[in-house]
Amino acid sequence: MPGDNTGSLTLLVTSPRVPAGVLTRDAWRALDDADLVLAASVDDPVASAIASSGVAVEHAQTASTMELGRELAQRAVGQKVVWIVSPDGDPGLTDALAGELTRAADPAPVEMLVGSWDQPGARLADAVAVMDTLRSPGGCPWDAQQTHESLAKYLLEEAHEAVEAIDSADRTHLREELGDVLLQVLFHSRIAADDPDDPWDIDDVAAGLVDKLIRRHPHVFADGDASTPEEVEAAWEQIKAAEKAERADSETPLLEGIPKSLSTLIVADKVLARRERAGHQDVPTGDGIGDRLLALVARARAEGVDADQALRIAVRRLASG
Repeated sequence: MPGDNTGSLTLLVTSPRVPAGVLTRDAWRALDDADLVLAASVDDPVASAIASSGVAVEHAQTASTMELGRELAQRAVGQKVVWIVSPDGDPGLTDALAGELTRAADPAPVEMLVGSWDQPGARLADAVAVMDTLRSPGGCPWDAQQTHESLAKYLLEEAHEAVEAIDSADRTHLREELGDVLLQVLFHSRIAADDPDDPWDIDDVAAGLVDKLIRRHPHVFADGDASTPEEVEAAWEQIKAAEKAERADSETPLLEGIPKSLSTLIVADKVLARRERAGHQDVPTGDGIGDRLLALVARARAEGVDADQALRIAVRRLASG
């Protein structure tokens, strides 16, 4: 009679970016209680990890999604079945199951159970894997022959394009351009990993960044005292200066660490900021165009305006008529 079906079907969804055996308590309980656990391949990392824990996993003998939907619906009659969803999500399976269960006189209840899920930043691991494939044998010939030097111009271009996206206030465009900047970081890190003398990779880059952020935020990660943005900035510069104390004999300390490829307006802003922190509030005066431009940058700073961005927007406005 309808309603007598004591079986059930659980679709166990896991993240391919989480270690295969790391599952929720509910997931393990469902696996332990199941009469039958099925997977598209018993060699799949999750299926293999589950089998290694002592839970028997069987291979589903189906050739198509429609056949798989039929097999799962039939096997769930009178028994508890767990299907380990494949890494690709088994596209089309839910539709196939819906069709089979709709036609069944007494269908088994179906549950979607999330056994593991992505942590924030998990897709970065995918990006690293894709970059590794592109640079590895059998990957992309163009990517394989690139060097730090050959890619330098692209790093600069992508950074400028990201800034343009910010100026345009187009968030979708900005997301895309930030992806292009990230690509350059991944690309250079992957190239560095191939260096025979001094290899390092994206994990080393990330580790250095984490250490730097923690070191320069003692008010967050230690007992430092900085409660306003201004105090944070001042402390940041002090820590940064201490880190680079070995360069203190530079002939141009105010320019120390400022990339030569930066816009001169940005350089001027940074130099003025360093002079202010050193206690020099005055701006050198003069009658030359350069002196007057420097004074304008100082005025922009006093008004809280980014001189480089302001000029960039004005030029774009002029060009657009």
